Amino acid sequence: MIDIKLQVSSGNGSFSHFLQLWVFVFEEFLGALHQTDSMLHCQPALTQIPVLQIVKESQQQHGLRHGDFQRYRGYCSRRLRRLRKTLNFKMGNRHKFTGKKVTEEILSDNRYLLLILMDAERAWSYAMQLKQEANTEPRKRFHLLSRLRKAVKHAEELERLCESNRVDAKTKLEAQAYMAYLTGMLRFEHQEWKAAMEAFNKCKTIYEKLANAFTEEQAVLYNQRVEEISPNIRYCAYNIGDQSAMNELMQMRLRSGGTEGLLAEKLEALITQTRAKQAATMSEVEWRGRTVPVKIDKVRIFLLGLADNEAAIVQAENEETRERLFESLLSECRDAIQAVREDLKPDQKQREHSLEGDSGKVSNIQYLHSYLTYIKLSTAIKRNESMAKSLQKALLQQQRSEEDGKRTPRPQDLIRLYDIILQNLVELTQLPGLEEDKNFQKEIGLKTLVYKAYRCFFIAQSYVLVKKWSEALVLYERVLKYAGEVQSGAGAFTNSLKELPDVQDLITQVNAEKYSLQAAAILDANDNPETESPSLVKDGKPLSERFETFCLDPSLVSKQVSLVHFPPGFQPIPCKPLFFDLALNHVAFPPLEDKVEQKAKSGLTGYIKGIFGFKS
Repeated sequence: MIDIKLQVSSGNGSFSHFLQLWVFVFEEFLGALHQTDSMLHCQPALTQIPVLQIVKESQQQHGLRHGDFQRYRGYCSRRLRRLRKTLNFKMGNRHKFTGKKVTEEILSDNRYLLLILMDAERAWSYAMQLKQEANTEPRKRFHLLSRLRKAVKHAEELERLCESNRVDAKTKLEAQAYMAYLTGMLRFEHQEWKAAMEAFNKCKTIYEKLANAFTEEQAVLYNQRVEEISPNIRYCAYNIGDQSAMNELMQMRLRSGGTEGLLAEKLEALITQTRAKQAATMSEVEWRGRTVPVKIDKVRIFLLGLADNEAAIVQAENEETRERLFESLLSECRDAIQAVREDLKPDQKQREHSLEGDSGKVSNIQYLHSYLTYIKLSTAIKRNESMAKSLQKALLQQQRSEEDGKRTPRPQDLIRLYDIILQNLVELTQLPGLEEDKNFQKEIGLKTLVYKAYRCFFIAQSYVLVKKWSEALVLYERVLKYAGEVQSGAGAFTNSLKELPDVQDLITQVNAEKYSLQAAAILDANDNPETESPSLVKDGKPLSERFETFCLDPSLVSKQVSLVHFPPGFQPIPCKPLFFDLALNHVAFPPLEDKVEQKAKSGLTGYIKGIFGFKS
């Protein structure tokens, strides 16, 4: 900034001297301005724009968090309109279109690059919206490909402009990666697997290099994009001929608990097709010493994927992913059971006639239904047990959670889970075809005792919280009884009980809790007289008669609270006064003889006197 100050004295200075001084200052100002302008041209500022960060933030804040591509497309249109208005870069007016192109000469403002980026994002979001609608309207696929080509065209223009010397190196790399990503998506939709794989690999390489070049906070965004691209690369490799890519795709899907984005529908269809091919060779299944033929394709596909789903549940990284995988497995199992149930209806009538002479023997389709029901109930038990373990961990960290202000888990939550597990075990014992299987019934009985022991333990824990020491102690003894029965009867079923919670750990914990309970009960008994002594001061008086004194009264929070005496007692009150006229017997009335005689003498004369007002 150039600061010019002129001070002209009105005393001895002439006008010509003042004019010369002004010309000199003006020339100096022009020289300084020219020097500043030359410095700016010698060292121009490089334009930069964080392409991936802008794209991700815009998508998350304007609809794509919920998969609403139409809302995001509207946002891109509004932002383009605002940018063109701010930059005075309008494409004509409402009556005439005048095309303009962004050139390298005007790249001093990074908003021109943002203008092209929003054009590409708008075309891409419209293509993704059409992709959702193309499931029910196949003709929209042609429009989808057209909009994707338009997005690639805008991305090419962005990459070309970023090759200028006015743009920094990071923006150039991000523009190249963005261009490669959109090109890969277009080739993916055209099913040009090799070209799509090359484009995705180029995009992945650039983002990996950028992630290594910056801090960990900035690298998170690039690594997320790499994770999004990896399933697409493996899918392209599978279609090119790499059979090992299929296993990797399934592992990616199972680890994440599901797939989203461009690959979701294609990957689900591919997995179904692969399992269907394998199911063609599967004709029977063996369970508990009996071989059952499997003729329903949906059941075959489910049984083939059962081992993979169970392995993915074991390898799940967190509780949320494990819960999502459990729900997916239960949903597939319900569909398989429904398919068997439809075939079971006509078989039920035949079974009613055939079982008259062969009681206790169930048909193959009925036995297959029992097997699938066993899988469903066992999976539900494992899911509830997993939830119970996470709640037990939370109970151990209860004190820290209270400090954070979060809702802490309670033993009652675990009691509900174990109730559901016991109900599932009861349903397992009632499965058709397994009533005569003694080993199965005994195994389920031992599992029931294990979960009953844990249920009693947490019921006792809930009683400890309310200081009901005797009830808690009785329940602890019941836990030890159940645990002892499990240990005595688990000789031949040791392998089947390995997956259950360890009973020995429960016994050790119960013994420790018993000693703690006895100590707490003794301390509570010693403290009770001190806390109850003030409440004896009231002497049975209701609350309304002892407002002036303070005492601890536990009955005030019970249902038998004493507030007032009811019904109220009788109290003497003064009655209404009675009045007696004692002077009436001693009163003498005045004589009235003169009044009576005057009335007797009065006649016509008296009447006339009365008329004229004369009185005697």
